[in-house]
Amino acid sequence: MPRLAAASLLVFALYLWGSAADAAPPPGGAAFGSPPSGEIPIIYNDHTVYAKPDILKRSRVLAALVKNGRIYIPLRSMFEQMGAAVSVSGDGKTIVATKDGASVSVTLGRAEVVVNGETRPLDVPPMVYQGVVLVPVRVISEALGAYVLWLHDRRLVVVRYNPAVPPPPPTEQPVPLPPPTAAPTIVPLVPPAPTPTPEPITYNGFIQAGFAAPHNYNEFSAGEFCPESYVISAGYAFKHSPFAVKLDYRQDVYVTSDNLTDGIGNHYTQFATIDGGVAFTSVFLARQSTLDARLEYQIAAPRIYLGVGYLHTANNYGYPQLNGAGVGIEKLPDLRPGVNFYGSAFYYPTASGNYTVNDPSSINAGKTYQQQYQILKYDVGLMLVFKHSPLYLHGGISGDRYGAKRNAPIGQTHDGPYLGLGVKL
Repeated sequence: MPRLAAASLLVFALYLWGSAADAAPPPGGAAFGSPPSGEIPIIYNDHTVYAKPDILKRSRVLAALVKNGRIYIPLRSMFEQMGAAVSVSGDGKTIVATKDGASVSVTLGRAEVVVNGETRPLDVPPMVYQGVVLVPVRVISEALGAYVLWLHDRRLVVVRYNPAVPPPPPTEQPVPLPPPTAAPTIVPLVPPAPTPTPEPITYNGFIQAGFAAPHNYNEFSAGEFCPESYVISAGYAFKHSPFAVKLDYRQDVYVTSDNLTDGIGNHYTQFATIDGGVAFTSVFLARQSTLDARLEYQIAAPRIYLGVGYLHTANNYGYPQLNGAGVGIEKLPDLRPGVNFYGSAFYYPTASGNYTVNDPSSINAGKTYQQQYQILKYDVGLMLVFKHSPLYLHGGISGDRYGAKRNAPIGQTHDGPYLGLGVKL
């Protein structure tokens, strides 16, 4: 008799602890098993899999259903996928599929299938599940020539169906039949390896502090080591916003240069003055500091910002406190477990402050000078972030460079390495 399909390949493997009356045994006569009950996804001729038998979608088929150790297949959707025309009787109980002059029909409540007028028994009748008629897999495999494979490890059903190729027209000379085509092997579907993704950033803020070991160059110091210096910074990147804020503070403490000794052994520091002269003072412990606040806008990932800043400097030896606005770029730390990079460079083109000469013996007594520098402040470092702790280690090199612009004796440099501890917020 003519049939609706030719063959493709399949091993229908259901590993049974008992019998499986709805499945023909695979080549070699291996026993079938029983898949777990419930809805089982189908992949039909490599179409997308899904498992909601009450929903029809384009280019997709319904899920299989396993009940009492038997696999049921959605009749109408599977027949239509195979190119058959499906009709339903007036009472809705009999479903007929036709294709190329052949027909297959089943009736609800009857444990039989009629293939081209020939009645064949079924161990269980068709059933209705969530409004969809489901039939045992034998209807698909025996009636249509499709092949069904139960992939135990992946818990899904694979259905393969290749329509038959019509035979060539007869010729006067008999044409020898080609050797039978070996059934293609179904390659088990192996899901692609997941692409590793970096751990998401779970902390938005930080505070860190460290001891520094810089050297200082200015009118009071010719590269003296700073034994009591430190750096402190804090930052916060707002959630769901491109903005961030940052505070950065450094203090350099150094002993001024011992470059002048009088006749009785007193040690002095000789230095250039703001008004262009030369003076000297006893060697002392000098302190200089810079504090700048920054508002930043993210321009790239991860956490790369452009920003504007406002700088304030201070000292303990009576020179002007400087103030000025500037711009810069910053890479805030990611705060992910592991090693993180961070860095910044901000430029303040005009940091200025006023100074009044209070020495009555000076010819410039009472005169006020405006002192100006251009200041570059920078920082670059690495942090070691621990996975299960808010604390982390960090270290790097930071510093600032003062370029003399107006009423400034000479330029200044304070820079060197630092090492410290931080906490994620």
